[in-house]
Amino acid sequence: MHIIKIKGKAKIPDYIQLRDEDFVLIAYFRADRPLKKLEKYGLEGKEDALKGIIDTLPYGKIQPLKI
Repeated sequence: MHIIKIKGKAKIPDYIQLRDEDFVLIAYFRADRPLKKLEKYGLEGKEDALKGIIDTLPYGKIQPLKI
């Protein structure tokens, strides 16, 4: 799974994209409101770790998601 942070403009907030191994978009959510149904993506119980990654993630750089 890969993660990328998209910078918002003016009133549009920052967004996070989760992509699978083939870079197909599987989740898209606001950076300030992490996804609620993380179990669907195998990330249940990892909310704090995901929040930490989102806070330090640079804009526009796709990276492997390692939690």
